Amino acid sequence: SVIRAFCDNWNLTWFTPNPDLTECFQHTVLVWFPCFYLWLCAPFYFLYLGFHDYGRISVSSLCVTKTVSQRSDHEETSSTLPQNTPTTVLTVCVIHLERMKGCRSSLFLFVFWTLAVVCSLVPLRANIQAVVGESCSRDSVRSAAFFTCFSLQLAQLILSCFADQHNNLLLLVVKGYRSPLKAEDLWSLRKEDTSEKIIGDLEREWTTQCAKLQQQERGDSVTALGCRITEQTQLLHKLRQEQSSGFLLLRTLAKTFGPFFLTGTLCLIIHDAFMFSIPQVLSLLLSFVGDKDVPLWKGYLFAFTMFLLSCLQSLFNHQYMYSCFTVGMRVKTAVMGLVYRKALVISSAARRTCTVGEIVNLVSADTQKLMDFVVYFNAVWLAPIEIGLCLFFLWQRLGPSALAGITTVILIFPLNGLIAKMRSKLQVQMKYMDGRIKLMTEILSGIKILKFYAWEKAFEERVLGYREKELKALKKSQILYSISIASFNSSTFLIAFAMFGVYVLIDEKNVLDAQKVFVSMALINILKTPLSQLPFAMSTTMQAIVSLKRLGKFLCQDELKLDSIMKICVFLIISLLIRDDVLCRISVKVPRGCLVAVVGHVGSGKSSLLSAMLGETEKKSGNVTVKGSVAYVPQQAWIQNATLRENIVFGQEKKESWYQTVLEACALVRDLNILPARDATEIGEKGLNLSGGQKQRVSLARAVYRNADIYLLDDPLSAVDAQVGQHIFDRVIGPKGILKNKTRVLVTHGLNFLPQADLILVMGDGEITETGSYIELLNRRNAFADFVQTFAGNERKEISTNKGKLRMSHKFIITSLYFPLLVYFTGMMLVNLKCFISFQAPGNQCLDSALSDSEQEQDQEELGKLTEADKAHTGRVKLEMYVEYFRTIGLALIVPIVFLYAFQQAASLGYNYWLRLWADDPVINGTQADADVKLAVFGALGIAQGVAIFGTTVAISLGGIIASRHLHMDLLSNVLHSPMAFFESTPSGNLLNRFSKEVDAIDCMIPDGFKMMLGYVFKLMEVCIIVLIATPFAGLVILPLTLFYVFIQSFYVATSCQLRRLESVSRSPIYTHFNETVQGASVIRAFGEQPRFILQANGRVDHNQTSYFPRFVATRWLAVNLEFLGNLLVLAAAILSVTGKDTLSPGIVGLAVSHSLQVTGILSWIVRAWTDVENNIVSVERVKEYAETPKEAPWTIENRSLPSAWPQTGSIEFQQYGLQYRRGLDWALKEITLNVQEREKVGIVGRTGAGKSSLALGIFRILEAAKGEIYIDGVNIAQIGLQDLRSRITIIPQDPILFSGSLRMNLDPFDGYSDEDVWRALELAHLKNFVSGLPDKLNHECSEGGENLSLGQRQLVCLARALLRKTKILVLDEATAAVDLETDNLIQSTIRTQFEDCTVLTIAHRLNTIMDYTRVIVMDNGYITEMDSPTNLIAQRGQFYCMCREAGLA
Repeated sequence: SVIRAFCDNWNLTWFTPNPDLTECFQHTVLVWFPCFYLWLCAPFYFLYLGFHDYGRISVSSLCVTKTVSQRSDHEETSSTLPQNTPTTVLTVCVIHLERMKGCRSSLFLFVFWTLAVVCSLVPLRANIQAVVGESCSRDSVRSAAFFTCFSLQLAQLILSCFADQHNNLLLLVVKGYRSPLKAEDLWSLRKEDTSEKIIGDLEREWTTQCAKLQQQERGDSVTALGCRITEQTQLLHKLRQEQSSGFLLLRTLAKTFGPFFLTGTLCLIIHDAFMFSIPQVLSLLLSFVGDKDVPLWKGYLFAFTMFLLSCLQSLFNHQYMYSCFTVGMRVKTAVMGLVYRKALVISSAARRTCTVGEIVNLVSADTQKLMDFVVYFNAVWLAPIEIGLCLFFLWQRLGPSALAGITTVILIFPLNGLIAKMRSKLQVQMKYMDGRIKLMTEILSGIKILKFYAWEKAFEERVLGYREKELKALKKSQILYSISIASFNSSTFLIAFAMFGVYVLIDEKNVLDAQKVFVSMALINILKTPLSQLPFAMSTTMQAIVSLKRLGKFLCQDELKLDSIMKICVFLIISLLIRDDVLCRISVKVPRGCLVAVVGHVGSGKSSLLSAMLGETEKKSGNVTVKGSVAYVPQQAWIQNATLRENIVFGQEKKESWYQTVLEACALVRDLNILPARDATEIGEKGLNLSGGQKQRVSLARAVYRNADIYLLDDPLSAVDAQVGQHIFDRVIGPKGILKNKTRVLVTHGLNFLPQADLILVMGDGEITETGSYIELLNRRNAFADFVQTFAGNERKEISTNKGKLRMSHKFIITSLYFPLLVYFTGMMLVNLKCFISFQAPGNQCLDSALSDSEQEQDQEELGKLTEADKAHTGRVKLEMYVEYFRTIGLALIVPIVFLYAFQQAASLGYNYWLRLWADDPVINGTQADADVKLAVFGALGIAQGVAIFGTTVAISLGGIIASRHLHMDLLSNVLHSPMAFFESTPSGNLLNRFSKEVDAIDCMIPDGFKMMLGYVFKLMEVCIIVLIATPFAGLVILPLTLFYVFIQSFYVATSCQLRRLESVSRSPIYTHFNETVQGASVIRAFGEQPRFILQANGRVDHNQTSYFPRFVATRWLAVNLEFLGNLLVLAAAILSVTGKDTLSPGIVGLAVSHSLQVTGILSWIVRAWTDVENNIVSVERVKEYAETPKEAPWTIENRSLPSAWPQTGSIEFQQYGLQYRRGLDWALKEITLNVQEREKVGIVGRTGAGKSSLALGIFRILEAAKGEIYIDGVNIAQIGLQDLRSRITIIPQDPILFSGSLRMNLDPFDGYSDEDVWRALELAHLKNFVSGLPDKLNHECSEGGENLSLGQRQLVCLARALLRKTKILVLDEATAAVDLETDNLIQSTIRTQFEDCTVLTIAHRLNTIMDYTRVIVMDNGYITEMDSPTNLIAQRGQFYCMCREAGLA
């Protein structure tokens, strides 16, 4: 009887105008099913909570409300439903356990309450009918209890939709709509999304995988033991290792992030189940419309079922997308962390193979490819399954004719596989982009050199050469992609055409009715998703494989060996016995507390010796043993973009007394007094706003403050003048300095310091040729003694009288240093500070600075700020940005694009409406008339659509490339035309971000967004037209839905664009920090600061993800809301079709409903595309912003041609010349009146900051004159183009910078000289023997910054540049400060002979180099204080005489 009660009452349930369920079914299954779910799943859920603890949540009002309503529900139902008592207890336990474990929202309880409410709907209907039917029911109490219980269940369902004390996205979206979002408005990252957690997990797994790989390789090497391994075998093994490294990284990522990714995959599978259910319900609905006798309620049931399935499909789809983007974000964070950590431990040899630009590209472009791969990977395997299911259901409808569709798919796949393979070969685009970014990194690093040499055009052409190759590859790739897109978008038509054609042609009795046509078309529309995703997924996978290989190759590079040096606690020595490519047969022991001087000619291995002591070189044999902590001062100072205090303290606790001692010893006290914010003053990237001497003193102060046991000092005194150098040696390094009890290894070119060294090591060709004290080496009368006799001249006299001069020297050290520095810093740094400065005549220099009270109260951080953070624009993207983008494309291309889209959609509308007419064609004698004609028309319309799709895709791609080319050219031109002040205040990370990420977005993402948006907008218009044709009353639904759609979209886009801007702005500091860290990796390692820098990198990445996470969550929020609106249109179309079944044909109903089913996806894709376009058009905005920054004077001036031989004589005349760093501030150079005759040799001397370099900047117009003029050969240089000026005069700068590329390119980037000229210049620069010994000679590849050459060799290359140009005017800006005395002597003799007929201006620290000059100019505080021949100036016993006496020359 029970079974009959359940099974034998279908007349009560289905075959009736008033359906109902049996009472037995209502009181058992509907009551117990939710409880069964809860009790069955609770143990597994408790187990899950046991492993996931997110921290306790305090009791909130929401938690109390849930508990109270649960208690009320129990009281109402316990009397009638006793089984609910334990269920109520269980739900209360779940609520509070979730609170204790930090679970803010519960999917588990949401499902339970949903089931409870759904199962209560049928009893609810019965109780309502009972109340309506009987005025006074005998079961009124039971009915009232049921209504109360249902109300509480519904309340619990609503409450479960809210999160407990969680970030509310809706509030964030509303806030973003009302006012632009700021970084502080965003949520903090969840613990599981932080860099520390993510990178830690991946690093552990990566270490495990690498250990397994190394163990396997050791096993292979043992197997091959005794066999001779050829070089070819080793090369093949290395190539195989590079190939496998990418798959090793993929396996590591899969093990770390795979479980969470699989939960999203499960959601996708459930989504597919709902997706394939919808056409089956559509079939039932069309069957209902065609059968006039079916009760009306069944139509409504089918309509609501389609609506419910569509909503569930949307929810599971976006839960899957949320999971994918979360995993993608974590993968990006983790890989960036791995790359950063690798950059800190990579070996020197491996480091030379990968530049800073390539590493930045790894963390920008390649990590983005991995994110895309995570999102689309499931389509690679799931799309074929979906295609198979579609074809299976089509077989059910059309029988064997479905094989025609299978054949079409089989034909399409090889075509697209071939296209994907061809596109993968075009990934050389990535190589060109790498080259371009690498070159831009070097250009930004050496921009001052480019301006001095007027090389901007040459390097602009190199960048544009890379860019053209990149765009050429991109163009080919996009055309192939257009073929792929056209074939896949037309595949729905091709499949339908093949199946319907075969179906009607093989048998005239085969009739295409509405059910067959539109259910098949619904299935084919489902088929369109996997078919369109598959090429993109394959392309993304190919790109990801390339990126994985690149990342894996970098991560598997050789690291610094831990056994390169041995830290001990027993011996008080540094011992070194090492052999590698640079050093050989080195053996030395240094007792604790000794001062060891290392001397030798350029390229002898001095810096390599220090690198070996740091463990930076590859050890071939021997050992290095170090006791205690190490501090290191590199030859080229590495300065962070941070405050002066942070550069010196370098992560240590600030101890005020020791800090002041270090500042005084390193001669930085006066500098601090004149800085606008003292030690809180911000220093630019690479110390751009410091002189060479100041950078070196800050670098030395950093090491001294560390108070380490061992100091490795790589020629720190070369960049400072003789007096400051003597002060630093006496107060810091020497026997009476603050480091007197420390072990010091000093590389130096200053002979006057050697007598005070305990031990001297003489280096030559990578070996120690002599060792001993100063006296011992002199007594041996070997090469060292001869060298000293030749070059030390008067230095012994200086040494003998050194003690007597120390007190005077100390008093004289920084006299008059500070005034030009103040002008410099206020000019370059201060934005709102007004300085009122008065000074007396040069004879009695006196500085008075009067600041108002309000100015004195200004915050030090604001005063000291130099660099400008990357700013986020606010509000919606301006219309001008779209106009600018479309203007670069051109109207001639835009009009055809719009026309092709309209034609494409008109063809689509035509063949769909033609199908409707075909389906409604009456059947006569079991056949339909003119089937072949109908098929031909259908085919013609479909082919026209396919051709239009290809045309629109190609046109937009080409338009995007045109726009991208112009925007990149404008950006490059604007940046290269910017003055030096721009580069000093703009972090290189900001600029690199524009040239990499933003340009990449303009290349690909904006055109793709426009393709998607226009395609779906026109498709939406087609759907609305079809629905309105079928059911005109649907307009009453479409209009409000459209308004609501625009309302939601406007809310979202404002927030999304601002989040995109914040994310872009927070991305720049990541690249800047990466750049800075890679360049200073040796210093960071020497000081053991890797953990601190890793934490800083983590913080920057987390800050960036704080903007990215709410952005993609907001995208999911919008999509769910919009797809719900689209589902309402499905519901409206279906209900209106049911209501008008008597007047509507099945064909028009099928056309309307099948198309309305597409609206959910269309609306979602439109907003996604619209948002992508608006988000990425921000890239245009950010690229164009540099068009508005100040620019330097024109490079060339039309109608102002100069004689080809200008300047012919080389005379220079300054007339009342004055120089300011910023208008409104005082002069850096004041009233300079000077006449330099042709062929005259003029030395320019003065204390650090006296204005010497400002004079050179004025001649080259790096800074424009504020007053007066400079005439060269009678021509006012202000009236000629910058390129014309700078290319006709030459400078040998203080910092010798080379660029990656051939040695010849570094000498002659314009290829304006023959090889003979180049070799001649190298011979005169004493580099011919060195270059001749290189395997590639002139084509020898210089690494980034010329790091594979010593500093002295780089300086000689700069000399060779000057010799090659051989202009009539030569400026030397402390050009020999970094070379040894022997090389200095060679350079000076070359200049005297080769530039004998030229005018030479030499800014000198070593006074002996200018003692035979025609004139010497002494500068102080921006004035010329003395000017005469060296002999006369010494006789006058003025300032120059004092300087010569201190240097032992008088």
